[in-house]
Amino acid sequence: MDRRRLMISGGLVAGAALWLGWLPSPGGAAENLTNRHLTAAELQGDPGILIVDIRSPGEWHDTGVIQGALLVTYSDAESFLRQVAPQLAPGQKLALICRSGNRTSRAARQIAPLTSHDVINVSGGMLHVMEQGHSTVRPTVPQKTGAP
Repeated sequence: MDRRRLMISGGLVAGAALWLGWLPSPGGAAENLTNRHLTAAELQGDPGILIVDIRSPGEWHDTGVIQGALLVTYSDAESFLRQVAPQLAPGQKLALICRSGNRTSRAARQIAPLTSHDVINVSGGMLHVMEQGHSTVRPTVPQKTGAP
């Protein structure tokens, strides 16, 4: 009986971890997904990359944001893509950034299978960006709403 409970509990924990994006999907990682640090040039407005800051408005105000980043708090892949897709040019890469890279890791794995765009999880998040000396700016209203 204890062994059966242990197996059921283990299955529930593994299922929850998979659903939350803590484990890779059984099919493996999407081919259009990468994890990497962005260079200063990429952070300063590479037209081939749309940077989307998925943090909350309070976090944007606490640390500032990357100049030109689209600010869209992430809740789920479908609503996120509905807000971001109109801003993506054909062939443009979608780079996701959060505070440390944990949220974007999960979000990127959920988004990548739903888009043909390359998806970049910005490793280390804003903590890494700021440690590297990159300046941030105050968030603006159009950035907060995702409007152009």
